[in-house]
Amino acid sequence: MNHSSSTAGAPREPGLPPYQAVLAETDWGSLQTAFGNGACLPEVLARLLEPDPRVQVTALSELEELVGHQNGIYEATAPAALYVAGILAHPAAMTLRPYRDVPIRATWLNWLASTVYDVSDEMVDRTEQYFPGFRAHNTTLAAFRDLRPTLYRAVVPFLEDSHEDVREAAGLAALVLAEHPALAQYRDHLAVHARRILDTSSDEANRRVAWKALGTWGHDVTGIEPFQEKIWDCGPHSDGRGDLEPPF
Repeated sequence: MNHSSSTAGAPREPGLPPYQAVLAETDWGSLQTAFGNGACLPEVLARLLEPDPRVQVTALSELEELVGHQNGIYEATAPAALYVAGILAHPAAMTLRPYRDVPIRATWLNWLASTVYDVSDEMVDRTEQYFPGFRAHNTTLAAFRDLRPTLYRAVVPFLEDSHEDVREAAGLAALVLAEHPALAQYRDHLAVHARRILDTSSDEANRRVAWKALGTWGHDVTGIEPFQEKIWDCGPHSDGRGDLEPPF
């Protein structure tokens, strides 16, 4: 069994739309991306389900540039995130990445975590310092932040995945998503996953996110060495295309 079917800790509503419906019913050409409209996005998103992992990773890299360039949030970002969340349980998610024994599902979850972190309270507050009124007047930002409970529902089945990298990526995404007020009741459940990331992860950025979540939620972190606060480079990162070549 590739992942737990349990949705313990997941809100019942709202439901995640089928990825096929997101792809077919979204007017991609009317939505802004970092480089014009999103007319090319259906083809890019469809390639995420190709059997060749190199095609999948390249497609995700293209998607990241189109809807998340320089950590920006665009009109097409939200439906793209819904699509990626919708394919997490697809058989193509078990394709192993080149030169790693890691399912591409972990890469998709890391991308979701990174993208959602860009609309987190921390990042929005920091942007607000430089651009007063950013939060109040950005309807695209608000719409994406409202999707966090829906995305959370897609992520939680993988918190107990059989693969360590998928578990960590799912835990990270869930921690970032759970700052939404509607998800407050699940934070104690997620504290276990936050501590697991702190205990086992070799990624400092991921461990910082876990440590910060625990502290923000009122859990005791006095025995954990504080992580250095950074101006911008402080959240989870998408895997990108770094493993399309052999390691040296």
